[in-house]
Amino acid sequence: MGIRTQPGSPDPAALGSDPAALGSGPAALGSRAKDAYASPVTLDKPAPSIELTTQGVGPWVGELPDDPRYDPELIARGDSRNVVDRYRYWSMEAIVADLDEHRNPFHVAIENWQHDMNIGSIVRSANAFGAETVHIIGRKRWNKRGAMVTDRYQHVMHHDTVELFAEWAASAGLPVVAIDNVPGSVIIETFPFPAACVLLFGQEGPGLSDAALAASEDIVEISQFGSTRSINASAAAAVAMHAWVLQHVRFPR
Repeated sequence: MGIRTQPGSPDPAALGSDPAALGSGPAALGSRAKDAYASPVTLDKPAPSIELTTQGVGPWVGELPDDPRYDPELIARGDSRNVVDRYRYWSMEAIVADLDEHRNPFHVAIENWQHDMNIGSIVRSANAFGAETVHIIGRKRWNKRGAMVTDRYQHVMHHDTVELFAEWAASAGLPVVAIDNVPGSVIIETFPFPAACVLLFGQEGPGLSDAALAASEDIVEISQFGSTRSINASAAAAVAMHAWVLQHVRFPR
């Protein structure tokens, strides 16, 4: 059975006829210029909620689009994927190509020594905040359940060891910013994130390894005000990514 729009949702034909008009948030960012690593990203318009049709849309209604970005199979059967309305009926390849035009210049890295269940959720958040690439350090296999298929739209690289990851970051000219609450860390509210950098996260429980901390240029701690010693790893990753966004994405007043 095809997925139908809910009351108050935009008409599927409207989604297809002008998908860009419905876009906002990461999908509405302008094309990245050559000097984007040094310049903040600018949003052309305010970013209201971008998930207007949360349960997907049914088969295409009206005149069929003449646009190679659209997937004929999705047009025929409907689109129930977890994508924003801007990308309804687009092929996966077209979505990735469009995202590549305006990904943010920060990367995300995660240590994966114990097959942490949070990795999938971190990948999902990295996609939501427009991260350039997600780096998996350690075990190549990771639990993708929490990613909710967003890994198909997100560039993912693997590094066998922290040392190899550090070599890659150095060759790319990207400072590594560790997120952990260890002695000597800087409170996140006071830390100026580099525009181009790698945010490095550890596993649930043990946090970052000594090797990862040694490979980091800075260590940042998320402020906490309750009794718990730490917050969930995927939650910490989302907080840190949003802190980068607040500093480097210019929203209109």
